[in-house]
Amino acid sequence: MKILIIEDEKEISDSIVAFLKDEGFLCECASSFDEAREKINLYQYECVVVDIMLPDGNGLALIRELKANHSQGGIIVVSAKNSLEDKLRGLNLGADDYLTKPFHLPELAARIKSIIRRRKFKGEQLIEFHEIKINTASREVTVKNHRLDLTKKEYDLLIYFISNTNRVLTRESIAENLLGDQADMMDSFNFIYTHVKNLRKKIIEAGGTDYVHTVYAIGYKFGER
Repeated sequence: MKILIIEDEKEISDSIVAFLKDEGFLCECASSFDEAREKINLYQYECVVVDIMLPDGNGLALIRELKANHSQGGIIVVSAKNSLEDKLRGLNLGADDYLTKPFHLPELAARIKSIIRRRKFKGEQLIEFHEIKINTASREVTVKNHRLDLTKKEYDLLIYFISNTNRVLTRESIAENLLGDQADMMDSFNFIYTHVKNLRKKIIEAGGTDYVHTVYAIGYKFGER
């Protein structure tokens, strides 16, 4: 699950990224308004954490742009100002939540997870797709009560597939979801084929159905035939 952290204070940004990576998130950063604007117009994120006070602009304008772009990701506003007016403006623009600095990193992670569950899985912690069950808190995946030993990339791929059931997903979108900005530097998409092959194999060996269908020259679709 890919997160964008928009924060100009490097120490804070680094601590957020380090903590969220340990929680299983793929994190990208923007330290200025212009950098953040470029990223939200190029990439999709599961959640964007926006600092209101940026050196070259206001984070609220970025929320407006996200909404204008019909972004499906969650938005959390953070600010050093404990201002009811800022909080209301952010929420009225479409933000999902608001945190005042300083905040505890476990609380931020919990709110991000809650927003993603609410947006993609109706708030459920336990996700079920036929015989496949995923506990998003423990990151445990089972197929017919057999626990799958998935790598982080395989787990992220499965979550991405299930949250986009019956949609054709391009190789580019899958690469971006798994690697973030680094996907632009890849010479080929062979690594996607490897992760998909390994995920399919583990599901089938546990007695599950192969729900991953190749869409020629485009990518993959996850779902029943």
